Amino acid sequence: MIVLGIDPGSHATGYGVVTTGPVARMLAGGVIRTDSGSPLADRLATIHRGVSAVIAEFRPGVMAVENLFNAKNARSSLILGHARGVILLAGAEHGLTVAEYAPREVKQAVTGNGAASKEQVRFMVVRLLGLRESPALDQSDALAVALAHMGRTHRRGMA
Repeated sequence: MIVLGIDPGSHATGYGVVTTGPVARMLAGGVIRTDSGSPLADRLATIHRGVSAVIAEFRPGVMAVENLFNAKNARSSLILGHARGVILLAGAEHGLTVAEYAPREVKQAVTGNGAASKEQVRFMVVRLLGLRESPALDQSDALAVALAHMGRTHRRGMA
């Protein structure tokens, strides 16, 4: 099965495409970047198009998305919620099963520590996927979400 992991953001949305099997393997990953000077609606459209393009190219069986966390302020949380909304819409439009994970749950699954730093998460993602280079933090967070989903479904006997 192919799992698409998403780390939502209104300026940078990370994505990671991972295959399941005896050994997890990264098929693709990257960051969908928006123009910070653009209106929110334009940034949301860019995120939606980018996620839809990744789904169309790799045809994942499931999309795993990181849940909201308590941002620095209410406005940041609201904008992040909008970004998550267009990401969830893209998954629904393509008929994907969508799983959502709290940031702490993702960190716990990948590092064994729910309070791990982004750098610790990236370190473990590189190790778990046998990557030769360290990905951008937004991409490694997305790969971690995919790995967390794989771990959860494997424990339930669904992988």
